[in-house]
Amino acid sequence: MKALRTLVLAAAALLAACSPKEAAKAPAADAPVTLRLATDWRAQAEHGGFYQALASGEYAKRGLKVEIVQGGPGVNVPQLLASNAVELGMGSNSFIVMNLAQEGVPVKAVAAFMQKDPQVLIAHPGTGVDRIADLKGRPILLSDASVTAFWVWLKAKYGFTDDQVRKYTFNPAPFLADKRAAQQGYVTSEPYVIEKQAGLKPKVFLLADEGYPGYATMVLATDGLIAKNPAAVKAFVEASAKGWTDYLTGDPSAADALIRKDNPEMTQDVLDQAREKMRSYGIVSGDQGAPVGAMTDARWKAFYDVAAAQGVYPKSLDYRRAYTLQFVPQ
Repeated sequence: MKALRTLVLAAAALLAACSPKEAAKAPAADAPVTLRLATDWRAQAEHGGFYQALASGEYAKRGLKVEIVQGGPGVNVPQLLASNAVELGMGSNSFIVMNLAQEGVPVKAVAAFMQKDPQVLIAHPGTGVDRIADLKGRPILLSDASVTAFWVWLKAKYGFTDDQVRKYTFNPAPFLADKRAAQQGYVTSEPYVIEKQAGLKPKVFLLADEGYPGYATMVLATDGLIAKNPAAVKAFVEASAKGWTDYLTGDPSAADALIRKDNPEMTQDVLDQAREKMRSYGIVSGDQGAPVGAMTDARWKAFYDVAAAQGVYPKSLDYRRAYTLQFVPQ
């Protein structure tokens, strides 16, 4: 009888623990982990892999509830990360990531989804510009951010000088008005816009194919998140890698629909050509077919060495603080 009483009491305790009132108090063991990703610009094909992973349920399969926070002109991704407004952010280029390391911000790149930075220089056809070196002495339209970024590499490699720089306001009109001029752009964007609007097929030079060592479209995570929930970071990287593979090689329609919903100004023809450019130039996989999302110490060192040699960063900087290889696909 004593044993039976013990079993009854145990069963009653179990039922009480599982009552709706008690269940509401206790967090579910399998509750999804919420992660907000701040992108570097309005929704576009260059974010397609993340939208694909969201649309296809790759994040959800791994226990993640992901929200993509669309960027734009007034959005500062490092500030959002520093204030814990988001858990993850997109690093557009390696300079952004290295700047955070120099400033001691506890944020690291955990994956790079573009092995090639899509940055290009664009020139007029038939003007004697057949390679980047031919732009020496010519006006080049650059944004303020670019002057302290890839322009540093161009000066070191080609001997360009600051008196060539003209202000770029993301309007192609000044470039179109001056046949001697060149302008910056993304291989996935500006060349198509120029050709579509002006009927001009420009000369396009992808800096990565000329040796520019920077990564692009990196995922940045706070040191706090990496320490507290490395499994969630790993799951996000794995799901995003699958999303990028599927976006470029599978059916992108669901991702494109989400992109156009977030950014109604985006058109399908722009998405289609951008995806084709990413494939044909090897933007995501690189020339050597690297795993999607991969990073290496060697590439980061090559980037840092060029920038430090030009005085952008002190030679005493521990550049390895900018990234971790803990989560990159092998």
